[in-house]
Amino acid sequence: MYVWPCAVVLAQYLWFHRRSLPGKAVLEIGAGVSLPGIVAAKCGAEVILSDSSELPHCLEICRQSREMNNLPQVRVVGLTWGHVCPDLLALPPQDIILASDVFFEPEDFEDILTTVYFLMQKNPKVQLWSTYQVRSADWSLEALLYKWDMKCVHIPLESFGADKEDIAESALPGRHTVEMLVISFAKKDSL
Repeated sequence: MYVWPCAVVLAQYLWFHRRSLPGKAVLEIGAGVSLPGIVAAKCGAEVILSDSSELPHCLEICRQSREMNNLPQVRVVGLTWGHVCPDLLALPPQDIILASDVFFEPEDFEDILTTVYFLMQKNPKVQLWSTYQVRSADWSLEALLYKWDMKCVHIPLESFGADKEDIAESALPGRHTVEMLVISFAKKDSL
């Protein structure tokens, strides 16, 4: 398990918005080592960390991150993108969904958005805060966002101090091309 460059950028975005986080319900999907979720919890959000229920070692890493950061209130649940399961059904409405570098394999894109869409049904005002590393100009979310009635706003990295090679004493972002997106329902009548 590894902290990816996208996690550092998303953590920076959370830190930039730290004053708006206390009391917010935040779910991190595909959390892995959980840097963004841990930052959100340290900023006062009510955080649930999740990774694939099919990858118990990933869930164990989430638990270890929670314990190492002394955050016993943070829950860890197994959620597999595109699958309806009791843990998904039991989730309370979320205010923010965090997704750091989950748009990695194009064959997973629709499963991710299906899961996000389900969560948006519980709270139509929820936002998906996502960072991803540009790996191919051929990959696009545009058609899937349209299909699932979502819109995307690109957030310039310089608007939250993440346009440098080193962020918060981490050289991880380096020269990687990382993008920050906020995804929400497209239509106002959905709200």
